[in-house]
Amino acid sequence: MKGTVYKSTGSWYSVKDETGHFWNARMKGVMKMDDITSTNPVAVGDLVEIEEEGAEGAAMIKTIFDRNNYINRQSPRFKHQHHIVASNLDQSLLVATLKVPRTSQGFMDRFLVASEMYHVKPLIVFNKSDLYGKKEMEQYEQFRSMYDTVGYPVRLISVEKREGIEELKTLLKDKTTLISGHSGVGKSSLLNLIFPDIQLKTQDVSGWSGKGQHTTTFAEMYDLPGGGRVIDTPGMREFGLVDISKQELSHYFPEMRDRLKDCQFNNCVHMNEPSCAIKEAVVKGEIHEDRYISYLGILDSIEEQSY
Repeated sequence: MKGTVYKSTGSWYSVKDETGHFWNARMKGVMKMDDITSTNPVAVGDLVEIEEEGAEGAAMIKTIFDRNNYINRQSPRFKHQHHIVASNLDQSLLVATLKVPRTSQGFMDRFLVASEMYHVKPLIVFNKSDLYGKKEMEQYEQFRSMYDTVGYPVRLISVEKREGIEELKTLLKDKTTLISGHSGVGKSSLLNLIFPDIQLKTQDVSGWSGKGQHTTTFAEMYDLPGGGRVIDTPGMREFGLVDISKQELSHYFPEMRDRLKDCQFNNCVHMNEPSCAIKEAVVKGEIHEDRYISYLGILDSIEEQSY
């Protein structure tokens, strides 16, 4: 029978079949012999073939069907391996904050690059607007303007005040959405508001570090009331990119992608090369300087010898 993986704990998987019944499934042993480069060969969102085995409610995963897409990141434990965050997505939603804790632009842009790499439409939501003063609101408007220009929708919400939540629910309706963000940005609180019945654990931001505490251990998918699904992921300190070369990176910045043909050199990485269309666009203000600086930061972190 066919099913969809709703939760992965690394060795056991919660699989929902076509009748709505959940199975506690494990992977067939022979599948582990395949040439699998990710640290998790089965991911939340995967469509699988399962067969009932042994104990009541237990099943074996026989086949993983081809994925429409997926989002990948560097494995938290193994630097040169990748970890599939989730698969078969319609969109990705990054929950960010400008205060307690502050989400860096570098983290946001890495998430956007990962979404672009795997053909997943991204959306950015800034939470905790109830804590924002004049400075934070000015920063939000700068981010909104910069990302809107590139084609990424940006929204402002307050889970605490329940502001902007209904519009967000509309954006999630009838879609499979991956939700991600730093620990402490209010992701679990947001999901508790959308799904009152699941009551995910939440924890305050650490006072001494200003960083959030991890509350979600494994990725898990939930059915939205009225249609659609949301995949919750563990809070991330970093979003390490994998399977990308220095020459490829600019292809995942939409504002750069359309100008690459105008560079003098095909292998231009837009740093010191002459007649670079990207650098010229930055000088003219056609590409936001902060996005270019972010690009250079990501470029510097790519280890060319790994590919």
